[in-house]
Amino acid sequence: MNNHHQVVVIEDDPHTRTYLAEAIDATPELQVIGTAGCCADALVLLRKEPDIALIDLGLPDGSGLDVIRERVNKKSKTEFVVITVFGDESHVIPALEAGASGYLLKDSAMPDIAALIAQVLNGGSPISPIIARKLLKRFHLTSNSKETIRLTNREFEILNLMAKGYTPQETAGYLYVSYHTVVAHIRHIYEKLEVSSRTEAVFEASRRGLIKL
Repeated sequence: MNNHHQVVVIEDDPHTRTYLAEAIDATPELQVIGTAGCCADALVLLRKEPDIALIDLGLPDGSGLDVIRERVNKKSKTEFVVITVFGDESHVIPALEAGASGYLLKDSAMPDIAALIAQVLNGGSPISPIIARKLLKRFHLTSNSKETIRLTNREFEILNLMAKGYTPQETAGYLYVSYHTVVAHIRHIYEKLEVSSRTEAVFEASRRGLIKL
């Protein structure tokens, strides 16, 4: 039993969760020590310090990205492999930056789970081919990304306040504007940066050199 590599599965869809757990348990060298369907349960489960965690990003009570960050910040030894439907840069880059060791899309041909885990245990980083191509394309882009984003002065103000952790209500009070005005500006910022959350907006703006953290 001591030779087993311990694995947890964090996935809200019960069918996918069961499939992954059964595929892992069918391998003698691997042992599923628990599964979770939400962030709260995942954080409790991860206190067991498994070797590998297969994790989805779209969980009902938050993002798997926050789970990864929380555990990495605590110097956890767990290696995270993201298995998700989100293949856009606003999800992929933050996940890899947060410390994920692999990134696989659910709509791609799923590899042998045991082989995937073996890659990670041996120091590899399994990534779906389409994600790998996107990453290569990103690194081949010129450094003109700053000019491709046109934010108004007010949007820059709000973006910087977002980076400091201000809520929309706090931002409205600070700038002496209505809450609905701030929300409208935030929506425009998200559209221009092609993101869907404050965390992604701050990360993308920082990556593009629009703000400094």
